[in-house]
Parts: sequence; C-alpha cells; structure tokens
Amino acid sequence: MGRNKKLPIIENLKIIDIAAEGKAIGKIDDIVVFVPQLIPGDVADIQIRKKRKNYLEGRLLKLKKKSPLRTDPICSHFGICGGCKWQHLPYEKQLYYKQKQVSDNLQRIGKVDLPEIRPIAGSERTQYYRNKLEFTFSETRWLSDEEVKSDKDIQERRALGFHISGRFDRILDIEQCKLQNDLSNNIRNSIRNFTLKEDYSYYNQKYNTGLLRNLIIRNTESGQWMVILVFREDEKKQIKKLMKYVSKEFPELDSLLYIINSKLNDTFYDLDFVCYQGKDHIIEELDGLQFKIGPKSFFQTNTLQAAELYRNVLDFASPKKTDLIFDLYTGTGTIALFLARYCKQVIGIEYVKEAIDDAVVNADINNIKNAQFFFGDINDILTSALIKEYSEPDIIVTDPPRAGMHAGVIQKLIKIAPKKIVYISCNPATQARDIHLLKDDYKVKAIQPVDMFPHTHHVENVVLLDRN
Repeated sequence: MGRNKKLPIIENLKIIDIAAEGKAIGKIDDIVVFVPQLIPGDVADIQIRKKRKNYLEGRLLKLKKKSPLRTDPICSHFGICGGCKWQHLPYEKQLYYKQKQVSDNLQRIGKVDLPEIRPIAGSERTQYYRNKLEFTFSETRWLSDEEVKSDKDIQERRALGFHISGRFDRILDIEQCKLQNDLSNNIRNSIRNFTLKEDYSYYNQKYNTGLLRNLIIRNTESGQWMVILVFREDEKKQIKKLMKYVSKEFPELDSLLYIINSKLNDTFYDLDFVCYQGKDHIIEELDGLQFKIGPKSFFQTNTLQAAELYRNVLDFASPKKTDLIFDLYTGTGTIALFLARYCKQVIGIEYVKEAIDDAVVNADINNIKNAQFFFGDINDILTSALIKEYSEPDIIVTDPPRAGMHAGVIQKLIKIAPKKIVYISCNPATQARDIHLLKDDYKVKAIQPVDMFPHTHHVENVVLLDRN
C-alpha cells in the first residue's frame, strides 16, 4: 500500500464483486474496500477516502486493467452525471447482480427459508424508458477537469441538467439524456438556448437567488406530454415571455404549467400550479386502466415495467371474487385499482393527501366502485375500528417507501393475520428486515425481482408471504 500522510493509495486493487448498493468490492489484507465506477475484473489504483472499523471506502485514481465484462457506456455524460452508473456493465450482468442483491439480502438479513427465486424480469427498454425527468437550473455549472486546468476564460457558467455524483450543489449541463423520449432533449435544450439568449437568471442554491429553478418533463406511452417550469419569484413579464415561447415552439404539449417556489427547498406539494396551456394533467393507460397524472402525482417512472410489476402482484395475490384486500401505502391507487377488478373490495391507505386525491379520481375515471381510499398514517388508520367496519382482510398488499414498514405496522399485520401478504419493495435490505420480523407467523412462498431502472443498481422485488 503506497501512502501519503492523509490519503492512502492502494495500487493494483482487483475488483471481485459488487455490493448491495452498487459499489464495487475489492479486498486488501482481508479488509473490504468499496469503490464506485468499477466492475468485477477491473484492476485499479485506489485512493482511500474514508476508514471504518471493518471496511474502507475509496475512489478511482487510475484504471490499470479493464475487466473483460466492460462495455462502452451509451451516454457521453457517464461517470460525471449522478445517474445510470452501471452503463459500463452489460445489461445481462446488471440483471445478474440485481438478482444477487435480492438473494443476498433475504438470506443475510431475512434469515428465513427461501424458495427458488424466480428469474428477474428485465426491462423491455434499457434506453428511453422513463416517463418523468427533473432538471435543475444552476448559475454555476460543473466544470470538467480540462476546463479547470485550461487558461481559457469561461464566459458562460449557467447550466440546465442533473446533479453530478456526490455533489448536490453542482449541476452538469446535459446535452442529451437517453432516459426519456428525444422530445425531452429538444424541450430542455430549446429552453436553455432561449433563456441564455434572453439573459434569464439561473438559480443559486447557496443564496436562493435567480429566477429559473427547475424543469420537469412528463410523458405517457400514448404520446401525451406535460412540461412544468418552476420559478423562484413571480416575475410576470419574464415568465409570460418564456411560457409563450415554449407554447409556440412545442404545440404538441398537452399540458404546460408553472409554479412559483421561493422556498429554500425544491418541494412543491404545498404550492399551487398555474396551467398556462392545455389541461392540468395527462392520462396514462395501463392494462386497460386509465390514470390521471397531474404535476404532483406519483406514478412509476418506467410505465412498461410498472405493468410487469403489477401483473406479478396480481399473480402472487391470486384474489378470489369473495376476497377483501387491504393495500397499504397505496399511493395513487394503481395497484389497488389493478386488483379491484378481481376481488370483492380493496381498501387503500396512504399518508400523502395528494396521492389519495388522485386515487379517488382514478377510481372514478375507471368506474371502479369497489375501491375505497383513506388518508393518514398507516399505523393510525389500520385499526380494529377499520376492521370492524370492513371485516378482516384476506390479503394485504404493502408497498412501503425505501425505509420499509414501521414496526407498529408489522405488529398489526401479525395481529390481523391475513392469509397472504404481498410485499413490494424498492429496497431489498429493508424488505428482508421486515420479513425477518414476520418469520414466526409467515413463510416466504415466492420471490420475483423486477428491474425498473436499467443501468442503475436499483431493483424492485415482490415477495409472497403465506400464513403458517
């Protein structure tokens, strides 16, 4: 191990595996070293950035030998942009490591007997698969190493793009993103060019200054488009000028909205939108169902894989026409409405008020009468009073956020004792933790990983739990 006084350097570290969160793993003197941007088979010089009791964290200094697995990234922004960090790994290997992540977590954390895990459901599209992207305007864009080292006077520092990896105060100017239909690139680049030409001020995160803050672009599989611009202050003349330009330049837009956000954070769920042109929503279709998507709506960002995910939930639940289903963390009711067609009744519970409002509208759009939705903390709503009114559920479906289920909710599931629990998770580690807490009462019957986000380490997983 070569060293300087503060930051040790490990030379010729061989990468042997990939960890649960997508970082590469090497070993030196039986100590695990985690490093981003590498894949198994790579040999590299690493600079240690953090020392922990049982492991080290490092950064890539120099790639000495390329892994035979390596493939060329599809995006020119790879390695700097904070997204799509697995582009240098062939897609079939991405699926392998995602399935391994599910298996490792369930065995190591869940500590339960497992059936054979079904092969991961890969994404039909690995490019242009997203239906929503959020971009940030920045007064000071991220400079490349070449720009920093050059003697040239950089005249223009404004940027419209994504946060760079590990630095949420710096924005990488994006020319082409291969995550969303190319119209998204045209819209973003046109807005950037126009606002630079007209000398609009871009946002400064440190001082909360500048007019332009965010650009959000949503689209549907049927070709509907929504554009949302976020301004820091209500500068009516400049706002009108930009909105008029976007409206004229992109007449195909179904929904063009804007919002004023003067807060120190980017959240806008408590703010009102102005519909400048078209409708205040777009409509997505999924297996014969229609879903209204407004500017605040949550909807799975990979539409085709969302349908795949919900079909697996339906398969695992296998509801009968006499079954009552509780859908916890129901969001905008997509899974609840997907299941409602096959059972007696679905009760959806969600702690985000706007999501529940959307769920009620979506039930009405699809003329579904046997789905009811409740707003509030799951732990507060899931009570004996609810069960007394609607009876004990035959099946519970739960799709919690990354942190998993609250311990109180798990205890209530044990007490309610449905015949089946279908547990959907975007974080196999917290899912495994919760399954471990249920192991005395439920056994794992089936496991289905689903890849919602190609070129990332993220994986969705569906587990069927049968009551012992």
